[in-house]
Amino acid sequence: MFRAFHRWAGVSASLLLVIVALTGAILSIFPLLSADRTAARLNAGDLVVAVQQAVPGAEQIVVDDNGVMSAVSFGANGLEQTLIDPATGAAMGAVQSSQLELWFENLHRALFLSDAGHVTVLVITVAMVILSISGYFLAARRMGGWRKLFSRDRGDGAGGLHLKIARIAGIGLLISSISGVWMGASTFGLIPETSPYPAWPSAISTEAALPADQLAALTAIDGDTIRQITIPRAGIAGQAYLVETDAGAGYVDPATGEMLTWDQRSLWSKVMDLMHLLHTGQGASILGLVLGLMSLAVPVLTGSGLLVWIAGRNRGPKLHNTDAAKADVILLVGSETGTTARFARAAALWLQGQGQMTHIADMNDFAPETYAAAQSIILCAATYGEGDAPHSASDFCEAIATARPLLTPISIVGFGDSSYPEFCGYARKVAETLRERGWSVPTDIHTVDRQSVQDFATWGRDYAAAFGLPEPELATMVDPQPTTDLTLISKRTYGEEDQAPMAVLRFALPKRSVLDRLMRRGFAGFEAGDLLNIVPQGDPSPRSYSLASASKDGFVEICVRKAPGGLCSGQLYALEVGETVHAYVSTNAAFHAPKGDAPLVLIGAGAGVGALAGFIRANAAHRPVHMYFGVRSRRGGYAYDDDFAAWETDGRLTSLTLALSRGAKPRYVQNTVADDAVRIADLINTGAQILICGGRDMGDGVKAALDDILTPLGLSVDALKAEGRYAADVF
Repeated sequence: MFRAFHRWAGVSASLLLVIVALTGAILSIFPLLSADRTAARLNAGDLVVAVQQAVPGAEQIVVDDNGVMSAVSFGANGLEQTLIDPATGAAMGAVQSSQLELWFENLHRALFLSDAGHVTVLVITVAMVILSISGYFLAARRMGGWRKLFSRDRGDGAGGLHLKIARIAGIGLLISSISGVWMGASTFGLIPETSPYPAWPSAISTEAALPADQLAALTAIDGDTIRQITIPRAGIAGQAYLVETDAGAGYVDPATGEMLTWDQRSLWSKVMDLMHLLHTGQGASILGLVLGLMSLAVPVLTGSGLLVWIAGRNRGPKLHNTDAAKADVILLVGSETGTTARFARAAALWLQGQGQMTHIADMNDFAPETYAAAQSIILCAATYGEGDAPHSASDFCEAIATARPLLTPISIVGFGDSSYPEFCGYARKVAETLRERGWSVPTDIHTVDRQSVQDFATWGRDYAAAFGLPEPELATMVDPQPTTDLTLISKRTYGEEDQAPMAVLRFALPKRSVLDRLMRRGFAGFEAGDLLNIVPQGDPSPRSYSLASASKDGFVEICVRKAPGGLCSGQLYALEVGETVHAYVSTNAAFHAPKGDAPLVLIGAGAGVGALAGFIRANAAHRPVHMYFGVRSRRGGYAYDDDFAAWETDGRLTSLTLALSRGAKPRYVQNTVADDAVRIADLINTGAQILICGGRDMGDGVKAALDDILTPLGLSVDALKAEGRYAADVF
């Protein structure tokens, strides 16, 4: 385990590790050059008086982590910072920033890439922690135990050099990397960074202010502990000194000299101070320089480590994804969320076990001119929405149209959900297109319903029989999709009076790892419109529901209609607060609210309201959003009724138009769209984007109504879809 951690952390991050380490070593020099080593410093009271004389109008005295003191004031040129002698309070000229230091600092902290760079550097620093810890375990194993860790090593070559340097330099690298991870995690809010923050005094003396050197609370503060002093403005009553020291922060009455309130520095703040000192060397410049010199070992360790890794690869077995030109079997994957790739990998693993060389790629990477050695082509094709191509196969049919047909037989495996009208519709379209173009598709497509490993195993048996291979056990070779337990925290039900029971279910957001947060994956990075896949009791096949919330909302929410005889929907509708379900998140990028400030037209009915409600909830920028929602009646309320009212009030929802199919004048949502043709046409002319979610019949009706509206404009639904201004998630 430690060897794998050490190998992949080093290989994947080698270049960036060198950049971060070298810039860190350079930055360790600056604290040594700029540190203020004044021994006898004025106490806070005497310091304030001296600074007020030296810098008239001074409003704040600041001491940086390197002990350098400055006074902040506002002059003719705006904000001015003046260096202060801590021993006398005398002015020493304007503060001058080192542009060279700032340049290296930006490279070290963010690689000149702003937020993305900060994330990258944090990941690289985590890799260094992993490398250091795993490296010491490996070294101890090689040397015969921890007690012999620093014994003489007789190894030579790259491995010997690597071990000799790493055993010493690793101590400094571990200190620098752990402190760097702590600081980076604090930057992203993953751990608290709590500076002392005293409460505002309930009463401040209105008497005339005394000179600061006559205020007992100030004169009692040793100059070596001062971090910041905010000076009250003259002539303004009700103000107090705000003093921050190594111990904490408090307000001092300018008339009585009493410490009015005080907030002791917390343990978190003290730990942060320690981590900052260890990582930057500011406040301990000699230690910082030593740690910086140890960082110079990283380029040598990286080079020697890569040499050891390359040598190991040359000795070990090769399990590459074979080049397409040499592969016996080509496996092409069309997937929207990535789940289909698990099945393709299982097929490749089985075929490799039979001595076949395989090549796996996206369907969009279809390159038949390179398939000269292929004896078979396998297409694993998922279906998105209304029989559409998934993201990684969006260009496949166009590529077929221009490619020269091969005689190589093609086996097509369609992946989908049989509850959708267009079950495996895209796979069927691919089969039809291939046959029309003269490709060899000797058998009908095989379908896999809701990621059923049994369905996939059936395809495997048929494929093996066709090619004279032993019958595989594919059902046991597909990597299981990991799930997370979600706990229900609230439940709202609607529609029982209209025989259309529906529930809005809110689950607690599960714990998410730091890595998940940084990568914004799974429950750490989902958006409204993504899919919550729930595995019901009694059936391993997941059911997918559109998410009505985003991870930043702090909860997981879906809207579920109880279908007659529905296994999963029945279990969800019966779920009580405190009970759990097994689920995982998959991305549905094709059904996210588009970025920008163009108006949104949201159209839905029934449980399709979930994702649309999530889009409205996320509309903090108050872009125009118009909602058309079909329900049976108002009896007993309807899903998100109170939320819609609140969102209209706070500006997140511009308008709500209801279609009541059991009202005095029964109307379906497509009817209300047609009735509002003039406004919708105006919105489309101003760049509006349309999002539809709900049942297939509703989706077809709305699409027809929109085409009627668009035709006079010289547009169509297909044209809007091509422009990225129309998306539908129908079921």
